[in-house]
Amino acid sequence: MSDVLANSIETIDEDSLFTFVNEDDVASSEKIIAPRYSYWKSVFRVFFKKKINIFMIALFVILILASFLLPIFYEYDMFENVTNSQYFNLSPSKAMAAFGGFSFKYCLGTGSMGNSIAYGIFASARTSILLAVICAAINMVVGIILGAVWGYSKQVDAVMLVVYNIIANVPYILLITVLVYIIGSGFWSFVFALTVTGWLGISYFFRTQVMIIRDREYSLASRCLGTPIPRVISKNILPFMTSVIVTILATELPSYISMEVFLSFIGIGLSASVPSLGRMIQQAQSAFITYPWEFWPPVAIASLITIILYVLGQNLADASDPRTHMM
Repeated sequence: MSDVLANSIETIDEDSLFTFVNEDDVASSEKIIAPRYSYWKSVFRVFFKKKINIFMIALFVILILASFLLPIFYEYDMFENVTNSQYFNLSPSKAMAAFGGFSFKYCLGTGSMGNSIAYGIFASARTSILLAVICAAINMVVGIILGAVWGYSKQVDAVMLVVYNIIANVPYILLITVLVYIIGSGFWSFVFALTVTGWLGISYFFRTQVMIIRDREYSLASRCLGTPIPRVISKNILPFMTSVIVTILATELPSYISMEVFLSFIGIGLSASVPSLGRMIQQAQSAFITYPWEFWPPVAIASLITIILYVLGQNLADASDPRTHMM
């Protein structure tokens, strides 16, 4: 038996047992065959899976185009018919009959000074959207940056806590009211009033989030390796909070529109020369039963813009959460 085994071993060719491997074969064998992962591509794939998001985006694009393009080609003049009282408070049907038939300009009737409700709504919506975007951009950028530094630096934390405790005890509406009365009620004055302390609440929220993340293992490892603090904040902390940032933005954008409508409604918002949805609602509040076409269209547009921004923001926040699209 041993002789047969020895003979079979001798007949085996040594080349069939061992082969030479070059460097290219080694490199190719170590490659991992997997698709390249893109975080934001995955976010938008999850986001657009919901048909309601596509519908809301399409509706918002229509509102944006109407609000920003129509006032360019068809300028809104609140006082164009103020000298002719027969055009005051006309219903849609009476307005179109008075102005020679159907027209988009008077399809929603006229206001208390003969102004076009339709043109006024889109000119006012442009003001409200611009106000919301500008205020949200300023407050979010300042709040995120200062919140990250505030939560990471103990020296800054000691100072900012005193500032926060002082300002946070002043009612926000009272502060805005005082600022509007001092510096005026123009558009940029109103932006300043909404942003001078509007970032503070956002910054405080991010401070608590950063304090949770800064002591995790990967952040401690970066600090031990000598990584500069700004790089630790920008690379380790802020990317982890993407979904939190989007969630806050989803609530901030609609809140400024609501704030503008409310403050203009009570008479301390934008000046009368600046068209706004709140101003239109405030002017029509006394006649919303007698002339409902003056009151409900601006209310509906303001509510629609707020709902669209809130729904899109919340769904984008859900999609940006890594747990919703883990591979």
